[in-house]
Amino acid sequence: MMLMRRRKVRVETERMTLRPPQHSDYRPWAGLRSRSRDFLVPWEPSWAQDHLTRKAFTNRVYWSQRAISQSSAIPFFLIRRSDDLLLGAITLDNIRHGPAQAGTLGYWIGEQHARQGYMREAIEAVVHYAFNELDLSRIEAACLPENVASRGVLERSGFKYEGVAQSYLQINGRWRNHVLYASLRGDRRGKTDVGLNA
Repeated sequence: MMLMRRRKVRVETERMTLRPPQHSDYRPWAGLRSRSRDFLVPWEPSWAQDHLTRKAFTNRVYWSQRAISQSSAIPFFLIRRSDDLLLGAITLDNIRHGPAQAGTLGYWIGEQHARQGYMREAIEAVVHYAFNELDLSRIEAACLPENVASRGVLERSGFKYEGVAQSYLQINGRWRNHVLYASLRGDRRGKTDVGLNA
């Protein structure tokens, strides 16, 4: 397993700083999630009863630190630089090195910040980071077929539709089909290391 170098994981975009969650983010995170509950619930796995508690958030922060150190995932909070406001989150998860060189993208944004271009900005920055800093070749994402906003932001960010996965995830308490998208690193298409060392 490749361990992440001991350095700050941080990505700067035009309007935001993307960084891992910190313990001090609890109140802004819980407030944003609570205010956006009706907006988010139809698209997400069911929230646990303790979802918005400080203890659950503390566990989330510790999971983030472990995942980054093990290079299995990189969770980012979207922080608007102009006022240091939390807007949402994006996670590069299920990072696979070796032959796959791939990861899976998941994201959410607070209702009042939706449709302002923040998530597209974040997706494009994280994909660039994954390709150039982590040396990945493929970033995957999935969403519900009727999630027009999510499909649109993926397509505008250069992701290509690949098909449908049956009963892919439990969303809001039900197994749901998802549409699959991927972004491929252009300079690697069709190339392998086979034969280079022969």
